[in-house]
Amino acid sequence: MTATQQNLVHLEDIRDAAARISGLVVRTPLLPSPWAEELWLKPESLQPIGAFKLRGATNALHRLDIEHRRAGVVTHSSGNHGQALAYAGRALGVPVTVVMPDVSTPLKIEATRGYGAEVILVPQSQREVRALQLVEERGLTLIPPYDHPDIIAGQGTVGLEIFEDLSSVDVVVVPVGGGGLSSGVATAVKSLAPHVAVIGVEPAVAADAAESLAAGMVRIWPEARMLSTVADGLRTPLSELTLAHLSSYLDAIVTVSEEEILDTVRTLARKARLVVEPSGAVATAAVLHRRDELPAGRTVAVISGGNIAPELAATLFA
Repeated sequence: MTATQQNLVHLEDIRDAAARISGLVVRTPLLPSPWAEELWLKPESLQPIGAFKLRGATNALHRLDIEHRRAGVVTHSSGNHGQALAYAGRALGVPVTVVMPDVSTPLKIEATRGYGAEVILVPQSQREVRALQLVEERGLTLIPPYDHPDIIAGQGTVGLEIFEDLSSVDVVVVPVGGGGLSSGVATAVKSLAPHVAVIGVEPAVAADAAESLAAGMVRIWPEARMLSTVADGLRTPLSELTLAHLSSYLDAIVTVSEEEILDTVRTLARKARLVVEPSGAVATAAVLHRRDELPAGRTVAVISGGNIAPELAATLFA
């Protein structure tokens, strides 16, 4: 067994995280969709910061000792994890610094600052490097967006709630970016009900996770290629840790086009009355546009976030 496999999150870790974050994170509902056959939606867009990331961030901060909390934490994020850590840090009295790509949407940058975090903007390829520099320079603790067992355990609480609300579920469809959410959800669901299919979804133009799973090793795609997707939250590669989880628990991964993603953002606004960002819409897009590639049965699509850029919303909802 490799060191990475030894670090795999287990169901008990996820249950502990659920108890730890209770009262600080919204237990989102499971919404039936009468406009789509056998589809339920898990809208993490209804979290206070508009995304599932609050679960992992809150769990990770809770796990720090007092000294590390006082010294502060740093992370690198395209937006949602940064907002989540800033929000959780404000609630728990932990100073937060967030290194963000300079191509992040202004909405996410402003929101992160609004929760009290220091935001440092860098080129996309430099965000992790700069965060590690700040660990050395300031003595901060790094809370990565997905490459950490505490983060994965926190995100896995989404899977616990799905099973609690719909124990007869047959298929769970979840977005894949860096793999924190999909790792946690797949671990929870497969541990509770091995027969349930867990399917990952990513943009076709940024399908590095599908390639990584096929190769059995992390594949890094060129930055320019990853930036070509409108789903900005899914532009990060898997880590060794998330690849290990997905290799163990994910049944398959499918891809969706940019047009299918944007059409689904419109559909969710019109028919489900949910404001969803492109990254958050990919799982539902797979159900609506790639149904023949998914197993049959009662299906839950995880909506990971709702922090859509106002200018994109104005275009799509006009």
